[in-house]
Parts: sequence; structure tokens; C-alpha cells
Amino acid sequence: MPTQSQNSNIDITLKHHGGKLGVTGSCHELRIHRNGTKHGILIDCGLFQGKDAKDKNGNDKKLDIEFPISHLKALILTHTHIDHIGRLPWLLAKGFKQPIYCTPATAELVPLMLDDGLKLQLGLNKGQRERVLELIRKQIKPIPYNQWHRIPLSSRSSSLRSSSSLKTSPSYLLLRFQPAGHILGSAYVEIKLPNNEIVVFSGDLGPSNTPLLPDPISPKRADLLVIESTYGNKIHDSVETRAKRLQQIIERSLQDGGAIIIPAFSVGRTQELLFDIEHLIHHNKIDSKIPIILDSPLANKVTKQYRRFKKLWSKEAKTKLNNQRHPLNFEQCITIESHKEHIQVVNRLKSTAEPCIIVAASGMCAGGRVMNYLEALLPDKRTDIILAGYQAHGTLGRDLQCQKSRVWIDNQSVEVNAQIHTMSGYSAHADQADLIKFVEGIEEGRKEIVVVHGEREAREVLEKILDATSC
Repeated sequence: MPTQSQNSNIDITLKHHGGKLGVTGSCHELRIHRNGTKHGILIDCGLFQGKDAKDKNGNDKKLDIEFPISHLKALILTHTHIDHIGRLPWLLAKGFKQPIYCTPATAELVPLMLDDGLKLQLGLNKGQRERVLELIRKQIKPIPYNQWHRIPLSSRSSSLRSSSSLKTSPSYLLLRFQPAGHILGSAYVEIKLPNNEIVVFSGDLGPSNTPLLPDPISPKRADLLVIESTYGNKIHDSVETRAKRLQQIIERSLQDGGAIIIPAFSVGRTQELLFDIEHLIHHNKIDSKIPIILDSPLANKVTKQYRRFKKLWSKEAKTKLNNQRHPLNFEQCITIESHKEHIQVVNRLKSTAEPCIIVAASGMCAGGRVMNYLEALLPDKRTDIILAGYQAHGTLGRDLQCQKSRVWIDNQSVEVNAQIHTMSGYSAHADQADLIKFVEGIEEGRKEIVVVHGEREAREVLEKILDATSC
């Protein structure tokens, strides 16, 4: 984006350190050149996953931060999925000491989401992990939705302040978060420049009409829009369709016996699934006695945060609470905490094939407790696997989605006899229609658009449509 303020001698450019040509590793920089001095604002610092985690030679990419950081004035987090926050510990290890801005709910979720990564990727013990997380907590500055805040560009600028009537100056930018409807605490970001133009980073936008979180509302103005395109070439099933399909799969599976395994991200997808399952049970659409097993300590902790931040729920979800319903804490939902208990459940299901619904991380079958269930139960034709969201290239989830007859788990070849189902209606991402609606809802500004965060076909299809609608 080359834009220049005629009265403040400022040039603006956009840099991408990840998430430009793929779906993971989101990390974008808004770079400000002022009077010969360079400043930068970083938006997200995510982990590369699937094929994005490999270099051109097929080797694992280093997690080291390979771009300069001394000029950075702040990091802005749009939400807490690992492909948007996963490199944060490495950023701090390189010496980043600037504020980390995010919404209050995101501030609570960040340490929960990073704890597992620090254990698995770095082998840190509990005490070591807590020291890293405490350092992150100290740098996080929560900002509520719909409030402008200053980001100083120099040490002489005034400290962080909030005001609905703040004006920009050459010494600072203004930042505002707006609900993105993707997961709890997710936001798209508005940054007001010293020339009063506004740059919008979509982060990950949520779909319309989901029952748990409200829909995102387009910003009034965007001179530059950096927008995701994960499903830029697809239309999701409706919420009504997804509930019916879930009911049909559960009913068929109960007739055959066997388990239903739903790999799900700990934040977002898990809560949407629990919400719909409670609805089906409440309306007697499925057997109220079937065990619903939530086997993810992280998802259990995240779900508690969803319950804590009920004020961010949609009207439909709040109505259920007012009617003494508990869509994320119902009687049939059994939580598995210890690893010992987890192994006992896996072994029992392998030997008995008794019907149940298992919700376990990770969502792309790239690790976590779901791997043990898959290894044990994929060979059983009575097993049903529901893939309820995006599966990146190079992940086990993608292999299952492609109906491969054998897959590799923990260096072992596993036969796949289970029934594999894909349900796009549970994606936490906006589809093509939602993305176009978001752009068309912007009333003012130049609306220069940069499409990111999508596979090549999805990006190109969305770019073509947006170019046509802007003519």
C-alpha cells in the first residue's frame, strides 16, 4: 500500500512475514516511514502448519523470527488460533519488549493456547512454561471492542490512552478492535493513520448466522483492506443444514454401533459442536443417553472462558441461558482430564465399539489426543469421522478428507475403514458470500484490497470477484 500523508511526511508500506500465500503462519507488518525513521506495527505472529511448515526442499522451517524487530512499536493479535499466535514465544526470545494489544477475552486465552506448544515444541517443564507465559501476560494490553487507543510511534509520544474523540498526529496511530465472529475474543483491526486514512486487517472473519457468536459488521471506512480468503472459492452449508447432517450422521452411527470422532480445535469449533449437540438432545433429536466425551484439557479450559465471557454471545445463545439451558455445560457431556483416563477410554472403545460421540483436539488431526482415537478406531467400519473444518495440505485430516485407504500415525501405517464425513457448515471462517458481503458493507474509503490467508485457487477466485464488483 503506498500511501503518503501530505501534511505529515509519512509513507506507509505493507510487509508480509507469513500468511500471504498460504493459510497458516499469519504475520503482517504495517511499516511507517516518518522523517527518515522507520516504525512498524505487527499484526499477528502465527505458526506455520501443514505444507506451509516446510521449505522448498521439504525440510521443517525454523521457528526463529527471521525479520528485523527493533523498529516495531507494537504487536496486535486478532485472535488466539495457533496459526496467528504460535510464534509469539520466539518473537519475545528475539528481544521484542513492546506492548501486545488484543481484546480482553483474547488476553485470557493466549496463555492457555500457548502452554501446550511450549511443552511439545520446546520441551519446557511447567515452571519454565509459566515464566514465559508470565512475561507474555505482562506485555499484553487488553483493549475492549469499539474503543480507539493510541499507539505511540516515539518515546516522546503520550502513553496509551482511550477516547472516542481522539485525533491522529504524526507521533502516533490509533487502533480499534471490532468483533470478527470467528472465535471468542476474535477481532478485525482498524488502524487510523496520521493522514486519517484507515487500514483494516480482517484477521479471520466468522460466518453469518452462527448460533453462538454474533455476525461481524463491516467497518464504515477502509482505505486499505487486508482480507483473509480461506474459503474465498466456497459456500458453506447453512447452520440449519449442518445441524440436520450432524443429526443424520449420529442416527446412522447409532444404528451401526461404534464411535463418532470429531477432531476439533479447542477454541471455536469445540464450543460450536457442543452447542449444536445440546440443541439436538434438548429437542429429542438424538438419544439423550449417548455419552458426549470432551477429551481435551485445553478445550475444557477454553470452554470455561466461553462461559465466563457470556456477554459476547449471540442473542440466541443468551436466550438459552435465560431459559435455564446450559449449551456448553450439559449433563451428558463428560470431560476427560488425565492422560491415564484418556488411554482407558481409548482402549475401552477399541474393545467394545460402544456408541459415543468424541470431541478431541486437534482440528486437523496434526497431534493431540484425537490421534490415539484415530489409530485405535479408523480400522473399524462402524467408526464415523466428522471433519468439521478446514484441513491444511500435509495434515492427517487432509489425507482422511481425500479418502485415503491407509494413513500414517506415529510412524505406523493404519488402515482406514471408517466412514469419513466433511461438514463445511462448522467452519469458523466466512465463506465466499460472507467475505463479499463484508467488503460490500464498507461505505467509505479507497477500498484498496490485499487478499491473503488462502490457498492459491481460493485467493485468485476471491480477487477476481472483488475486482469485478469494484468496477
